Amino acid sequence: MTTISHIVNKLIDERIYLHEALSHKIASPGSVAKLLKPYIEKELGKEVDHFAIVTAIRRYAEKLTDRFNEVKFDTHNSEVNLKTHIIDINVLKTQELFDRLKKFYDLINFEKGDILNIIYGRTHVAIVTNERYKEEILELLKNQKIKKIEEDLVALSFTVGKDRIDEPGVLFKLTRSLAWENVNVIEIISVELDVTFILNKKDAIKGYHALERLIINNNNSN
Repeated sequence: MTTISHIVNKLIDERIYLHEALSHKIASPGSVAKLLKPYIEKELGKEVDHFAIVTAIRRYAEKLTDRFNEVKFDTHNSEVNLKTHIIDINVLKTQELFDRLKKFYDLINFEKGDILNIIYGRTHVAIVTNERYKEEILELLKNQKIKKIEEDLVALSFTVGKDRIDEPGVLFKLTRSLAWENVNVIEIISVELDVTFILNKKDAIKGYHALERLIINNNNSN
C-alpha cells in the first residue's frame, strides 16, 4: 500500500534542492508540505491532511540530517585533483574490439600520469584517456562502429580516504554536490580510494570547487 511517507520520501529524493534544503534545515516542513501536497493528492487520488504531510517531511528530514552529517572528509585523507585534455570515445561492443583493446595499454605512458579507463556497458564500451592519444587510438579502432567522440573533457578526481571508502552515502554526497551546481557528469570511474568524474571542460571550475567545499566545510565545522 502506498503511504504518504513513501510518496514524500520519493518526491524529496527526486528534487535535489529540497534534499539539500531539508538536510541543512534551511526549509520549513510546512512550506515544503504546501509545495508537495498537490503531487501527493494526485498520486493517492484523494485529499490529504496538511499536517500529515508535515509529519512525514519532518521524519524524513531527521534521517537526512543524521545521514549526511556522518559522511565527512578531512584534509588528512581527502583531496581533489583535476586533469585536463581528456577524451571519451564510445564504441560498439564486439569481439574484435576486445582483441584490439589489449593493444591500448602499450600506447599510454602511465609513468607520466596519463590515464586509460575502459568502461564496459551493455552494448558499448567507453574509452577514457588523454587527448594526445586520439589519433593512435582511432587507428586501432579502424573499421569499428564509433558511436561518439567527446573532447574538451576533464577528469575530476576525489580521494575518499581509507576510513570512508566502505561508508554508505559517500558516492551520493559527491554526486549530489555536483548536481547542486548543475554540473553534468559524463562518466564515473571508481578505483580503490579515488572516485573520478569525467566532465565537460566548461564545468571544470564549478565541479572542482563543489568537491573542494566538501573538505573545507567539514574542517571548519570541527
